[in-house]
Amino acid sequence: MRFSINVPNFGDFADPRNVATAAVAAEQAGWDGLFVWDHVLHRQHQGRPFGDPWMLLTAAALATSRIRLGTLLTPVPRYRPQQLARQVATLDHLSGGRAIFAAGLGGPIEDEYRSFGDTAEPRLLAERLDEGLELLRRFWSGEPVNHHGRHYEARDVTLLPATVQRPGPPVWIGGFWPSRPPMRRAARWDGAVPLFETARHGHVPDAADVRELVEYVRKHRTAEAERTGHPFEFVLGGATPLEAAKAKDVIGPLHDAGATWWDERQIQTGPDLDRLPPVLRRIEAGPPVV
Repeated sequence: MRFSINVPNFGDFADPRNVATAAVAAEQAGWDGLFVWDHVLHRQHQGRPFGDPWMLLTAAALATSRIRLGTLLTPVPRYRPQQLARQVATLDHLSGGRAIFAAGLGGPIEDEYRSFGDTAEPRLLAERLDEGLELLRRFWSGEPVNHHGRHYEARDVTLLPATVQRPGPPVWIGGFWPSRPPMRRAARWDGAVPLFETARHGHVPDAADVRELVEYVRKHRTAEAERTGHPFEFVLGGATPLEAAKAKDVIGPLHDAGATWWDERQIQTGPDLDRLPPVLRRIEAGPPVV
């Protein structure tokens, strides 16, 4: 099982230097990854500074050499695919092939889309997500792309350089369980990053719910999806106690149910959500042991 630290892209973490500090501490303490949020606007956190996640991850990549880096998660329909493809490919090169790309609709949908005059219709956003993901994978290949879709178009476009990782970075898909469509989407890619209706962000899901989700996704995996060469990951998150025995009691049943990554969200349910010092203390304590 692998372990990551999860931080927002606002407050103290709007400053790339603070994200780099957290990334260095995570690498030194034995964590396997650091992930940042990807928000432009989140009215619940108004009044705080927000940083661009790709600039934050650039700072983290320059300061580290081992840990995986990415967003959890990027709202693909909010971007132009060609712009996003360049940002991810650049991070993949800068980090030496350590980028992970997690995708979804994002949210709050009203804040992130309608506030800027975009649609907030989930069905249309889901169409853009699926079409955008397919375009990203083609753009990352470095091969010529011709595409005439419902939402996007590319006319004899070749985006170079291709990503270091081939056919591209691992693509993880987020969504709320027990909603089935996002997890069917995840089954077509390289990982599932579920939140649970019974365990929202920062809260530990029930092992029975995890087991049901894992079985559902595995049932919908296809031979074509397996050809990417990336192992399929089930990425769960929440807050764990610092005591090793208690942490094992929390994560052990989830590991047994099929989880392959634990994303630590120790601070993200309280007032220290966006403050560097308490996050650093949790990072320096090291990842849980299963």
